[in-house]
Amino acid sequence: MARIDLVLLLLSILTLLPLCAAEIKSLQITSDSRPMILFEKFGFTHTGQIVITVTSVAVSHAQSPAGPGAGPPRLGFFLLSEDSLLQVLLEIQQDSTFCVLDSEHARRLFTFRDLSPPPHSSINFSAPVVSPNEYSIFFTNCYGDTSVTMSVRTELFNLDRDGSRDYLPAGQTQLPALYFAFSLSYFVFLAYWIRTSISNRKSVHQIHFLMAGLLLMKALNLLCAAEDKHYVKVTGTPHGWDVLFYLFQFIRVVLLFTVIVLVGTGWSFLKPFLQEREKKVLMIVIPLQVLANVASIVIGETGPFIRDWVTWNQVFLLVDIVCCCAIIFPIVWSIRSLRETSKTDGKAARNLAKLTLFRQFYIVVIGYLYFTRIVVFALKTIASYKYQWVSNAAEETASLAFYAVMFYMFRPVEKNEYFVLDEEEEQAAEMALRDEEFEL
Repeated sequence: MARIDLVLLLLSILTLLPLCAAEIKSLQITSDSRPMILFEKFGFTHTGQIVITVTSVAVSHAQSPAGPGAGPPRLGFFLLSEDSLLQVLLEIQQDSTFCVLDSEHARRLFTFRDLSPPPHSSINFSAPVVSPNEYSIFFTNCYGDTSVTMSVRTELFNLDRDGSRDYLPAGQTQLPALYFAFSLSYFVFLAYWIRTSISNRKSVHQIHFLMAGLLLMKALNLLCAAEDKHYVKVTGTPHGWDVLFYLFQFIRVVLLFTVIVLVGTGWSFLKPFLQEREKKVLMIVIPLQVLANVASIVIGETGPFIRDWVTWNQVFLLVDIVCCCAIIFPIVWSIRSLRETSKTDGKAARNLAKLTLFRQFYIVVIGYLYFTRIVVFALKTIASYKYQWVSNAAEETASLAFYAVMFYMFRPVEKNEYFVLDEEEEQAAEMALRDEEFEL
């Protein structure tokens, strides 16, 4: 059973774990009998350094307590590159009694034999990373009936040319500047949106105020992300910016899904109310987004060393998929409703314009969700650890493009070209509405 858990853990590293923003972390492990605990995953340069401090170590066997140095050195920390993961997996599957500390593919850092004698039972270990690569730091317990209690403090960093420490992985050092540049873009976007709304105040609806709030939250979210990453990069701790980041992220994500649902229903600019089924979509999406943000905080603020970390990742992915599917329904309902209405109200041209608008919006939303969920994940998977920032840049670029297109399509304009049509266009529209090209 322990071997299966070990294999599942290593597979989760390949599929779920991104590069950690390796802020200085102090962790408490209590009576933990897991065969392997992952602490960090970090991209090192040729100036990489590892500092691990372990204190208050206690080892308990199922039969009787034992000192931390008792028995052979089968309790300890090791370093494993992503290239070696599959090799270690193969060794574990071939030999059920295999201990990773004995693998030639893993770099042993220290074992509990190296601890100072009781009652302190501690070690302050530091070492350079000779070969630059992306590594994971593990603790392994090769005894099946042993639990470990200890306090662990980790510092992973690369040295800059001036000798200062950079606590961000090699592929994320560009993120503070990247996020700051995009936050400025959204502030400019917000100023332009406010100017457009003032110029067309007679056409401003309630949805446009929500859209302005969404831009503000997105800009503040990125600004806090930039400050968070900057302080982690320089000092190893976020200095409270992570709290603001999660706060604005929560508001921004809830607002984003709400705006997409409301725009998809045509609320405020096509109709002043929501139907019962549309209200139910919001009642489903908003609580799920609360759950998704809780999962995001647990994932970001703890790490793979907690027992349920993989489960929280799965919860986040499942909830995100459900929400992405749910927000599509109101757009589909609006398109079908417009098709039905066009057959009876005698306003074919107006309905054709609205139908065209909502079909375009449907395509834009699908494209945005596909790119940010599938393409960005593929970029993170295939890109070298030194270029992980490229996937972040691609995601933010796609988000900015999506916001720009959505806001342009539903901007407040007194004379919207979608609704200024003559009689000839009315007749042409009636024929077009009979065409099946508008079917989804």
